[in-house]
Amino acid sequence: MERFFNNAGPTKPNKHYHIDPLSRVDWDDIKHLIDQERYFVLHAPRQTGKTTTLLAMMKALNEQGDYACSYANIEGAQAARGDESKGIPAICSAVAGALRLYLDDARMVEWFSQHRDQPAEDQLKQLLEYWTHVSDKPTVLFLDEVDALVGDTLISLLRQIRAGYAQRPEAFPQSIILCGVRDVRDYRLHQEGAEVITGGSAFNIKAKSLRMGSFTYEECEQLWCQHTEATGQPFDSRIFPELWEDTRGQPWLVNALGHELTWEFKPARERSRLLTLEDYRSAREKLIQSRATHLDQLTDKLREPRVQRVMSALLSSEESLEIQNIAPDDQQYVEDLGLIETYPSLRISNCIYREVIPRDLTWIMQTRIPNQEQVWYLTPERRLDMPKLLAGFQQFFREHAESWLERFQYKEAGPQLLMQAFLQRIINSGGRISREYGLGASARICSSSGRWMRRRALPARCSVW
Repeated sequence: MERFFNNAGPTKPNKHYHIDPLSRVDWDDIKHLIDQERYFVLHAPRQTGKTTTLLAMMKALNEQGDYACSYANIEGAQAARGDESKGIPAICSAVAGALRLYLDDARMVEWFSQHRDQPAEDQLKQLLEYWTHVSDKPTVLFLDEVDALVGDTLISLLRQIRAGYAQRPEAFPQSIILCGVRDVRDYRLHQEGAEVITGGSAFNIKAKSLRMGSFTYEECEQLWCQHTEATGQPFDSRIFPELWEDTRGQPWLVNALGHELTWEFKPARERSRLLTLEDYRSAREKLIQSRATHLDQLTDKLREPRVQRVMSALLSSEESLEIQNIAPDDQQYVEDLGLIETYPSLRISNCIYREVIPRDLTWIMQTRIPNQEQVWYLTPERRLDMPKLLAGFQQFFREHAESWLERFQYKEAGPQLLMQAFLQRIINSGGRISREYGLGASARICSSSGRWMRRRALPARCSVW
């Protein structure tokens, strides 16, 4: 069976095209932190390869032979919410099960079965002490999906690890790595009778925060060329610059586009076929329309107040004032989610996200705009009749703007989003909108009262094909 592009779950090198996970982190730096008995954080946006990288790191450390290292996914404890009495036993069960799976050591499962009724506020600490005591090597633990936990469950986890920190490496793991989407400093922990506690205060033993990045341009091309090497199927070289701008190396997007083009596009299953730029663009549109889980999770984040504050400023600011007033913590949080880039300038991360965001924010409205058949705005030569198209939008805006703009969660960008909904609706049966976001650009749109309103344009340029 030939290998394929992985768009779900950890990468398996024998089944998937892949980039060496250890090349995506500073492996020498990580080994140095572990050797120094440090506790630290590794974080990255969703579906960037964190789990794949942690498993590769665990394998490398165990093969090296100096440590007994295990990976444990503790997301299952999220179901306990803030109930520490249920959350901590769920974490202990996950850790004990992981030790049996990855180190073939069932002693912690036996210990947990005998100490299941131990007080939750000390149970994890006791389990880790016992593991370190019976291990013939210093222990290292990778905890994944830590930031999925909330409330007292998360507070207890962090504080039990902190309580055992001084006992390392003789009676507690030499090194513990917390992994998730966010840095620990951004955990917001609510505890009854107390103000908000930040993860940084509950876990002040953190030595460093490491952030996994996306693929480089060269790695995107290298990954896709593995398909050519395996099957002989060539890609049009013009695809790669667009692939880079569409994804900016976001690993799930790069793999999902590869899967869409080389498998879901059924003519491509004939491996002698050259995959053209138009084939790629068609695959990109189908991926966007698929509302895949990754893209749904992305747009779901747009409803969070902290995300909305940042995105509203990016979409709506007529001047630079709103951009300047973005709270640094909010901006860092949205960057950690992978929605924006800070360098070389503040912007939405990639072209696909820039396309998905306005479509999602206006999707309900798109479905309720009547009389948008393509034929009315085309000339007999089937070219755009721009005066007719703009006049149609002007009339539509006069009739519907005041009632519909109130329905937008992003009200400051309402006029621009309304235009996006109108254009998206009329090209759904064929055509393409090219959006470019330009901070500080503005547009003039006629309101229902006859006044001209000046607003920052959602795209600096908007072209329709």
